[in-house]
Amino acid sequence: VQLQASGGGLVQAGGSLRLSCAASGRTLSVYATGWFRQAPGKERELLGSITRNTDSAYYTDSVKGRFTISRDNAKSTVYLQMNSLKPEDTAVYYCAGRGSGNIYRYWGQGTLVTVSS
Repeated sequence: VQLQASGGGLVQAGGSLRLSCAASGRTLSVYATGWFRQAPGKERELLGSITRNTDSAYYTDSVKGRFTISRDNAKSTVYLQMNSLKPEDTAVYYCAGRGSGNIYRYWGQGTLVTVSS
């Protein structure tokens, strides 16, 4: 399974961005896709995840209400819509896939999001 994250860039505080995570290969191996981020000097943080077969998504408290994860199975793509962005959202954003267990085995290369104040 290969994951390709894209859509990062520079945005002003209060703005929005939508990230995409396109999967290829044995995509049926991916039961759930998660979005992570890592800011300079900080540990990688799980933001949320969505399963392949449902529309429900999990979100961490730091992004709940501002970020939305969705998927398009026909395109094998998962999206992260980010609204009301803050400078502290500046980070490299990654998507990752896992099977039915809890270990994320498949990782994309990351896309940089910079939020200016």
